[in-house]
Amino acid sequence: MREASFVERNKEKWTLIENNLSISKDVDPDVLASNYIELTNDLAYAQTFYPESKVRKYLNELAVTAHQKIYKDQKASNNKFRSFVMEEIPQAIWSIRRPLMYSLLIFILASVIGFLSAMYDVDFVRLILGDQYVDSTIESIRAGDPAAVYGKGSNFGSAIWITINNVRVAFMAFAFGLFLSVGTGYILFSNGIMLGAFHQLFFQYGVMGKAMSAIWIHGTIEISVIVVAGGCGFAIGNSLLFPGSYTRLASFVRTAKTAMKVLLSTVPFFVVAGTLEGFVTRYYEVSVWLCVIIIVLSLLGIVYFYIINPYRLARRLQWK
Repeated sequence: MREASFVERNKEKWTLIENNLSISKDVDPDVLASNYIELTNDLAYAQTFYPESKVRKYLNELAVTAHQKIYKDQKASNNKFRSFVMEEIPQAIWSIRRPLMYSLLIFILASVIGFLSAMYDVDFVRLILGDQYVDSTIESIRAGDPAAVYGKGSNFGSAIWITINNVRVAFMAFAFGLFLSVGTGYILFSNGIMLGAFHQLFFQYGVMGKAMSAIWIHGTIEISVIVVAGGCGFAIGNSLLFPGSYTRLASFVRTAKTAMKVLLSTVPFFVVAGTLEGFVTRYYEVSVWLCVIIIVLSLLGIVYFYIINPYRLARRLQWK
């Protein structure tokens, strides 16, 4: 994008930010934090494409002023982390909300297809999950413990391995977005198909409720954040397919920074999911109500962090 277009596109926003920084009365800290994020993003872009321009110097001065106003009389390191978690990540989530929605819809569609395919084709579940896994699961069902697979191995070892594997899948869904979103779509679709076929197997043997009380203890968070990672991958792919008024490189760089923030937010959730799967899921038969409470709390946490909080802040701070 040409410098003139860049200035024309953002000058009203910069004027508003400059007014917020120049007035003597206190401004809402959330507004200042949002302004600072906008400035640093624009400054990074200007430094990359217009390193010798006056607009770069202007944005640098504004960013320094914003930084001083936000962080004065506070410990910068603590506030920087707080700003990243409380402001930057929700804003990043909001900015890629459409790719996140597409990711969810594709995963749900794939799960339904997997369930129905396994229902009408008895060999489908074996094709997807493998004979050994299916035979082992059927044996566990007949033994009265449909989720016995989650009781194998040590607690700590299982938690570590599961967390690493889940993070790997998430980062694959993200990285495959470089293949114009097709790779991300494949990861989501294949995992959705497997999930649907897996559930149909339990449905077929009449243990759907019992199995779900075990699977979704960890699966609520695990599946949700894989979908989030898929949304990040779609955002990357779309930035290359539909760069808008930016060059493809500029569009990719801007979107990659945003999507990476969202992707990093999934790592703690994967740790929680891995811990639940390694330490809690194997004891699902102790109390069905405890399972339900964990599942509901996990779902509420995901919905709040990735939907409610970004929406609330977007309305308050008037994010686009």
